[in-house]
Amino acid sequence: MIFKLAYKNIIGAGFRTWLNIFILSLSYFVIIALQGFYVGWQDDASREMKNWDFAGGQYWQQNYDPYDPFTLEDSHASIPEDLQKLIANGEAISILFSPATIYPEGRMRNIVLKGIDPAQDLIELPTKYLADSNNEINCIIGSVFADNLNIKESDYIVLRWRDKNGTYDARDIKVAYVFSTTVITVESNQIWISLPILQEMLGLPNEATIITVKDEMYNKEFSDWQYKNLDFLLIDLTNMIKAKTIGSSIMYLLMLFLAMLAIIDTQVLSIFRRRKEMGTMMAMGMTRPKIIQLFTLEGVLHAVLAILIGAIYGTPLLSHFQKVGMQIGMDAKEWGLSGLDDALYPVYGWKLVVGTIILVLITVTIVSFLPTRKIAKLKPTDALRGKMTK
Repeated sequence: MIFKLAYKNIIGAGFRTWLNIFILSLSYFVIIALQGFYVGWQDDASREMKNWDFAGGQYWQQNYDPYDPFTLEDSHASIPEDLQKLIANGEAISILFSPATIYPEGRMRNIVLKGIDPAQDLIELPTKYLADSNNEINCIIGSVFADNLNIKESDYIVLRWRDKNGTYDARDIKVAYVFSTTVITVESNQIWISLPILQEMLGLPNEATIITVKDEMYNKEFSDWQYKNLDFLLIDLTNMIKAKTIGSSIMYLLMLFLAMLAIIDTQVLSIFRRRKEMGTMMAMGMTRPKIIQLFTLEGVLHAVLAILIGAIYGTPLLSHFQKVGMQIGMDAKEWGLSGLDDALYPVYGWKLVVGTIILVLITVTIVSFLPTRKIAKLKPTDALRGKMTK
């Protein structure tokens, strides 16, 4: 009886009810849509970073610090025998880093020179273009960095480096290929050449800075080497997504605030205007807890109907976003955010949808209950006369 009465009351309120329901349904839609884009961004960026850079994890030479370029000259060591076996089986690749300087068009630019096996297929870097050709040193470079330097394929760049003894040397290198990727950690301010050539240039045979492995490894420690799992390697991306999510919570709170303000206003107005109705129900034997339950249920029904209305227009819109993505422009890579391409495709998991529904339902229930506490003090005689008991 209480459910039927609550349903008839909110439907009978007409336009005010449907306006509240529509605003509440927008809250569902906005929260799910924005969260879906962040989840999609994180999934896509994580996948691309694994494919292009991290694979299943990495071993770092103990002196290597990606945030301190001054450590690069000392960040190399002999490759352990167990890791050499993985490399021989194609389950790992070794990469050597070295600070260097290039002189594109007469300008000077400090870079990180990276050596990698041209025959590797563990990550998606197009290293096949690094194979020796006519005694030239071939290199590959990212498209954004190439555009920044005004470099094209087949161009030559003057490269200067310093070997392990501190002796400087220089040579022209040829840009064999310009690759495009959304992973800035493999293209920002760096040039890739063949690992054997770089080892010879630096006088560091069989040495590397990092070793990328195919699968995550546990409980394998080597002298001078520290294992970094994917959770560690992706921590910057994870923290960035969390920061963006927290920032977007302002939008969620604003939408929820508007919806809750409309509901609490409706509840307060209903209690004020329906005093005689409450007095009549109490005179007919309905207890105060039941009346409180009735008015609270009316508020909750707003949220339930908002789910249905939101599903009617939200489901096709969210499905459309999943298919075509959200266009963010071709300049996205220049923002310095890994995983951003010309379109961002959202991911809507059941946890996101169910979690959003539960959050809004709990919030609506609390907001609907708060104004009804005044009914607990209401006397039937005062209510029948249209007064509120003080």
